Order: sequence, then structure tokens, then C-alpha cells
Amino acid sequence: MKTEKTGETPQQFDPSPAGPLDGIRVLDLSRLVAGNLLSMQLADFGADVIKIEPEEGDPLRAWKVDGHSFFWKIYGRNKRSCVLNLRHPPAMQALWALIKTADVFIENFRPGTLEKMGLSPASLLTCNPDLLIVRVSGFGQTGPNAHLPGFGTLVEAASGFAYNNGFADREPVLPPLALADMVAGIYGASAVSTALFAREKGHARGQVIDLSLLESIFSFLGPEMAIYEHTGVVKDRVGSASDTASPRNVYRCADGLYLALSGSMQTIAERVFKAIGHPEMISDPRFATNTERVKNRGLVDEAIGGWFSQKTSVEALEIMQNAGATVGPVYSVADAMEDAHFKARVYTNVEDNDLGSIPMHNVTPRLSGTPGSLRCAAPELGADTEEILKGAGLSTAQIVCAKGTAR
Repeated sequence: MKTEKTGETPQQFDPSPAGPLDGIRVLDLSRLVAGNLLSMQLADFGADVIKIEPEEGDPLRAWKVDGHSFFWKIYGRNKRSCVLNLRHPPAMQALWALIKTADVFIENFRPGTLEKMGLSPASLLTCNPDLLIVRVSGFGQTGPNAHLPGFGTLVEAASGFAYNNGFADREPVLPPLALADMVAGIYGASAVSTALFAREKGHARGQVIDLSLLESIFSFLGPEMAIYEHTGVVKDRVGSASDTASPRNVYRCADGLYLALSGSMQTIAERVFKAIGHPEMISDPRFATNTERVKNRGLVDEAIGGWFSQKTSVEALEIMQNAGATVGPVYSVADAMEDAHFKARVYTNVEDNDLGSIPMHNVTPRLSGTPGSLRCAAPELGADTEEILKGAGLSTAQIVCAKGTAR
């Protein structure tokens, strides 16, 4: 089937590539974004990820747009689904059988819940001493705020990220996506890979990975705490500008489109000043160094913004690129889908049972010797329950009992 937007034949999922994590089994009991992104990253590189879902499914399935679970279609790719009602004793017995076969166990219940379920890390490691247990939470497993709900919105607010994001004369701005969850998911995949390597090298066996959304996104603030400790100044929000480098902003062109510019290197700033017809700014003490330009970024933006406003985005981009300045377009997702570079490597259209095809981001990063791959679409709820439990050694009678009222 052809896609309507691009006319390209959708890529078929290929179940044959093994991947560098082939042979690693992951039990993912998490819900929503962080754990799913973590396990998707492992699945993309060959791990056998089994989603343990309640009868109603991972809540991510309910995040629908126009009646379709796009979030699940993306983050559920390369996985298998096993429905177990863990309030049902036979289902818990089935889970313990799976735990014996697993390398990684992922959960994001509120701290203490796992223990109440009889699945404490000590019990899990007694059952499987080589198990890597990833505990995803909002604020960590310890500390005064460990008991708080682990929603990304609360963490993005508490971390300082929202306070720094937006414009000084307006309210702080939360990210328009599950940023804290996504950051934690990538950190989690890295931590699992590190722990697997340590286990392979004999440095450790099983262990617990305490992964908090707060610490993950807070790390993205870099030196902000050190700067405050040294200066005593809480920085104001600066919109798309920067209090680290100037020029740096987005500028509106005559056709109403925006271009982004970064002049974080002295040579780039000088090229920009020449390109806009103000070479005298290079020697002006107010703009001669990055430090002074940051102090006077309002004047810098006024000069650069005035130039952009007189040019179409195409004209301005060509002039700046020819001058060796680092300038690029501000894309919408629609623009990105039509860009040749995005089509070549950033995303791919894959077959989809509901829609014929859907675009999704390619496996990232790209490994030359042991690449990841798109092996299967996100599973229907419980589609693999019987196969998974049979593979764990359960008899037909045990499987029927474990499934209970589950699908």
C-alpha cells in the first residue's frame, strides 16, 4: 500500500535481524512513557521485551488521537504482550516463572508498591541472582519526596526546567511532551546496557537500578546550580535567546517563517555581523566578545532581527549559509516529513494494520557492526500470552489458570 503523503511504499517489519541484545529477555511491567521508551530502546537492538499488561492494557494504549493509539504503535514496537492479572495468584505464579527466565525487570510503581506485591528486589534476586531490576519513579526510591506521585509534569516543574523555560514576562512553560519520561528512558537504557556489560565481565551479577525522572531531567540543567551557588543570581527566562552565547535566537523573516541562528563561536558571530551588513559590530566593545554580546543581546537581536525581517526565509538562509553562518529553518512536523534528510534517515514509513502505513522514527543511534532494526509492530493486547507462558514451561492447564479472566 502507498502512503498518501509521500507516495512511498511502506517498509515491512523484518523479524530476521538478531541485534546485539539478542538473547536478553526483558520483563516490562511499567506503564506509560519512561519504561516503555526504555524497553523500546532495548527491543530495537534485539532484546526480547515482554510487556506484562493488566487486562485493560498499558494506559499508553488509551492515549489516542483520532481513535488511534499512535503512542502505543511507536513505543510498543518490537515487543510482545502478555496479559496477567497480578491480583490473581495463578498469574503471579506465572510471573515468577517468567522472572526465572529474565535478564531485566522494569517497573514504575510508586515506591513500596512492588514490596507490597511480594516482588521486593531481595525476593526477585533470590529467585534470579542475575536479574537487573530497573525501578522507575518520579523522585527516586529514597528521600523525603519518594512517596510523591511520579508524573513527569511534577518533575519538570520541580527540577527547575519549567522555571527556566519560556519568556521572562510570562509564566514558566512546561514542555509540550513527556520530556522527563523520555530523558529517563534513555538514561535507563544506558544503565541497563552498563549493568549487562558489568555482568558479562563478572564485575557484578544482578542489581537494582534506581532511576528517577527528577534526577534525569535535572542533569540536563548542567552547571545551573553551580552558577547560582557562585553568583547568587537566579537567571530570568530568556525565551529562545541564551544567557550563555550571543547571537542565539529565532528570527522572523519577511514571509512569516522563522530561522534559528547560533553564533556560539567568535568566528560565527563575526560572519553573521558581516552578512547583515554591520561589520563594525565586530570591533564595537559592546559586541566584540561573547561575554559582552550576552550583556547586550537585546541590541544584537535588534540588529540581526531587523535584517531577517527584510528577507524571505529562503533569501536569508542562502545568504547566511553562503557566509558560513550556522542558521537553519524552524520546522513543524509537517515540514520535517517533507525534508529530504529526514526522509533519507530520520524516519521511515512502516506497514500498519489499521492505517496501511505510519511514519515512525528510525532506530537510533546507528551502529555500523551491530545495528538495531524494526522487527515487529506493536502487539495487540495479550497477543502473545499463551506463547510466552508456554515458553516459560507452563502447562496448558497452568496457562488457562494463569490467564483466568484475562484475555
